[in-house]
Amino acid sequence: MEGRKKQAEQTEFAIITKAKDLVKHTFLMTNERRFPKKYRFTIVNRLHDLTIDIFQHIQEANELDIADPQEYRERRYEQKKALTKCKTVLFLIELSFENGLISDDQCAAWSKYVLDVKYMTASWRKKDRERAVAMQRGTPPRR
Repeated sequence: MEGRKKQAEQTEFAIITKAKDLVKHTFLMTNERRFPKKYRFTIVNRLHDLTIDIFQHIQEANELDIADPQEYRERRYEQKKALTKCKTVLFLIELSFENGLISDDQCAAWSKYVLDVKYMTASWRKKDRERAVAMQRGTPPRR
C-alpha cells in the first residue's frame, strides 16, 4: 500500500517537473534573436503566460483532495484547463514554425515538451476518474 502511494506521488511530481521544464524551455526558445520585437506582444507573451498557467493549473490540481466531492470537481477543472492550454501552446508553436521563427527540429523538440505535459495530465485525469468511481462504489481505489 505504501509503495503504491509513493508511486502516485512520484507520478504527480513528474508532471509538475515536466511543466516546469516546459516553462523553462519556452522562455529559452522565445528570446529576441528568434522572435523579433513585432512578435513580443503577440506570440511570445501568450506563450509565456500560457505555459506558466499550465504549470499553475497542474500545481493547483495537485493540491486538491480527490476524496472531497467539491475539490474533486475543482481538480478535474484545473486538469482540463491545463489540457486546453496545452492545445493552444501547440498551435502557437505551429504558428511560429509557419512564420519561419523556428526550425522544423526546434518545432518538434518544443512540441515534445508540451505533449509530454499534455499526455501525462490526460493520464492523471483518467486515473483520478477511475479512483473516484471506485470510491463511490466503496471499493478500494486502484493505483
